[in-house]
Amino acid sequence: MIEAFAFLLGALGWTFTEYWLHRTLGHRRGAKNPFSIEHLRHHADVSYFAPTWKKFLAAGSIMALIGPPLAWGFGGAGIAGALGFVVMYVAYELIHRRLHTHPGRTRYGRWARRHHLHHHYSRPHGNEGVTSPLWDWVFGTLEVPVQVQVPPKNALAWMLDDAGQLKAELSDEYRMGRSAA
Repeated sequence: MIEAFAFLLGALGWTFTEYWLHRTLGHRRGAKNPFSIEHLRHHADVSYFAPTWKKFLAAGSIMALIGPPLAWGFGGAGIAGALGFVVMYVAYELIHRRLHTHPGRTRYGRWARRHHLHHHYSRPHGNEGVTSPLWDWVFGTLEVPVQVQVPPKNALAWMLDDAGQLKAELSDEYRMGRSAA
């Protein structure tokens, strides 16, 4: 039972790390770290994602840093916590990519796209938790858009019909136009 709790705590730890990295390293003016370089490139081109090898390297490094101390200090619960952290990191990577490449099918999927794309298109210093609003809520950076304004040059393929216009079924959640960002 303690291992299951530790796994969930590790997963929650990733959601905080996701928010913290995004907020402190991803959008800091003048930052020249590997995370900010990749992150700002992703903001400039919303269809760009860092190469998979870099993500594997990050996940392996994280596990190498947190796994042994947690295992030594907490045994099986420490290993479960580290595993929860890395599993949630992998889930984050999959969810984040899907937010950009596919329309939302579930309530969570539609919410997450609106939440995240509002960050991309209008408020880069808000909605910095990609997979969860928890830390945005805690730190006062949560914004709940009714409709996301999508710059035409940055519209994602799943948003557009064959004529290159916003799909009619998305008009309640998105509108084409200039971004405030």
